Amino acid sequence: MIAAVDLGDGLAEIATALGVPVMIAAIVALLLCALELGRFGAEYWRRRVQARDLDLRELTQRAIAEPQRASTLAYGAPSALAAEAMVQIATSTELDRGRACEHTLARYELNVQRRLDRTRLLVRAGPAIGLMGTLIPLAPGLAALGNGDVSALAESLRDAFGATVVGLLVGTVAFALTLARTRMYTEDLAALEQGSEAP
Repeated sequence: MIAAVDLGDGLAEIATALGVPVMIAAIVALLLCALELGRFGAEYWRRRVQARDLDLRELTQRAIAEPQRASTLAYGAPSALAAEAMVQIATSTELDRGRACEHTLARYELNVQRRLDRTRLLVRAGPAIGLMGTLIPLAPGLAALGNGDVSALAESLRDAFGATVVGLLVGTVAFALTLARTRMYTEDLAALEQGSEAP
């Protein structure tokens, strides 16, 4: 019985010690989410405004036909990843173009996965941090309520609800970004494949 009480006290101490790091992690996750949202905004602007009249498939075909202009044509690509892949496809030699295209498209997919992993991590980490930030302040808050200190309980609940909101916000925004980016990059991959296969 005594060992169980000591173990419970130890776990409570660990949870209490994690209070400040979890709140800092929630703020960091929110800042990372805002950074990814800004990056997505830049990508979206380039795709919809800067490159709206340019088809990536046609750009790839033109770059293959005129490899010396590939870098210039790459400015019209909808994303930096697609531009890099387009240049690599266009500047490969005629003899090994098929193999070079396969390697380039595989590298493009890996780069896309790395970029998507940033928001996928936030999809999972945001709500988890929010839940931890919710539960950690409740223990001292309930203990304060047992002692009749309602103001301490109110402060604990405020921290808990703030962490919950931040965690859910990060998870929701990161999920939406992941879905939108997945669709955009899949369209780009299909266009690059079609453009590189054209005669």
